[in-house]
Amino acid sequence: MSFGLPQALRSLVSNAPSVTRIPSRAVLSITGSQASEFLNGMLSSSIPDAPKRPFFSAILNAQGRIIYDLLIYSDQDINGRPGYFLEYDSRPSEAPPLHDLLKRFVLRSKVKLRDATPEFDVWAAWNTEDKAAGMQKEWQFAKSGAIEPMWPITTEHWPWGLEDRVLIDRRAPGMGCRYLVRKGDKPQVTSSFDEVSSDMYTLHRILRGVPEGVHDITPAEAFPMESNLDIMGGVDFRKGCYVGQELTVRTYHTGAVRKRILPVMLKSDNGELAKDALSPGLAIKPSVLASSSEHRVPRPRGSGKLLSSVQGVGLASMRLEHAAGVEKKELELKVTSGSEGSEETFEVEHWWPEWWPQQSEL
Repeated sequence: MSFGLPQALRSLVSNAPSVTRIPSRAVLSITGSQASEFLNGMLSSSIPDAPKRPFFSAILNAQGRIIYDLLIYSDQDINGRPGYFLEYDSRPSEAPPLHDLLKRFVLRSKVKLRDATPEFDVWAAWNTEDKAAGMQKEWQFAKSGAIEPMWPITTEHWPWGLEDRVLIDRRAPGMGCRYLVRKGDKPQVTSSFDEVSSDMYTLHRILRGVPEGVHDITPAEAFPMESNLDIMGGVDFRKGCYVGQELTVRTYHTGAVRKRILPVMLKSDNGELAKDALSPGLAIKPSVLASSSEHRVPRPRGSGKLLSSVQGVGLASMRLEHAAGVEKKELELKVTSGSEGSEETFEVEHWWPEWWPQQSEL
C-alpha cells in the first residue's frame, strides 16, 4: 500500500487559511424535551451526554443502508433548552425529505421539527488552528475489517468541539471546522481567511479521502463501513437499538468489509489529469494487465464506482480486492466518460490517505 498524497498532486494543495459557503447543504432543527431520546433511536452513533455537543452520524434504513450522512450541531431554543441542528445534503436523490422521514417516527414524542434552511448557511473553513490538537485517538480493529476511532473523552474535551453551531470536523485530520451562520452573514473567526469557491472545498475533502453527501454516499444503497463511516466516527457498534442496527452490528461481528471509498487520480492516455469533473456514478472497470501473465490472475469480479470528482481527482467506491490487484501490478482500473461517439477513457489510480490506520497497527 502507498500512504499519503502522490507527488503529482502536491501542487493542488493550498496551505492558506480558506473559507467557503457550501450551497448544497440544508439544516433541520430538532428541539423538545425528548429530542435526545428521539435522535438516539434514529442515529447510527450515540447522542453525547450532557452538556449537548456536536458530532457526526447517519440515518440508516431497515436494511442497514445509509439514507443521510449528518453533521449535527448543538443549540438552545428560545427558552434555553438544549436542541440540535442537523446539516445534510439537499441535492436531489432517492432519499425522502429528511423532515418527512423523521416526522414518521415522532409519534407521541415531545419533539418539534423545523426546516431551518431559510435561516442558516453552512460554511466550511480549513487550514485553521486545530482547537483540540492535543486529543490523540487510538484505533480499534474488528475481524470484519471495520475500524473505530477511540477518543479520550472527558467533560472538558470533546473531539468535535464544545461550541453551539460550530463543529470541529474530525472525519479526517486537517478537515477544519464547520459553522452554522445566519443568512447573509459570514463566520466572524474567518474575517482574515481567503474566501474561495465551494469546488475548492470539494477538492480539499477529496484529497483527504472524505466522502460527503448524495454523490459519494448513495442513499438507500451505501453501507456504513463501505462508505468509511466507521473510520470517520459515525457509527457506534455498542449502542442500543436504532433503525438499521441489526445488520450493521452483524456485519461488524461476523461479516466482512469488502469495499472502501478511496481518493483516486483520473489520468488520460497522455498521463495528464482530467480537466473537467466526471459524472458521479460511472463504472470503474478492472482488467488484468498483460505484464502479470507470468502467473495466472483470476478474472476480477464486479466493478467500482466513481463518486465526486474535480480537477482530475475524485473519490471512488472500490472493491478491496481490486485495490490489492492494482498494488500488486496485476490489475488496472479504467472509467469511460462521455456519450457514444465522443467517449474518453481515463486510468484510475487510487491512494490511501496518510491518516488511514495501517495494518502495522494491528
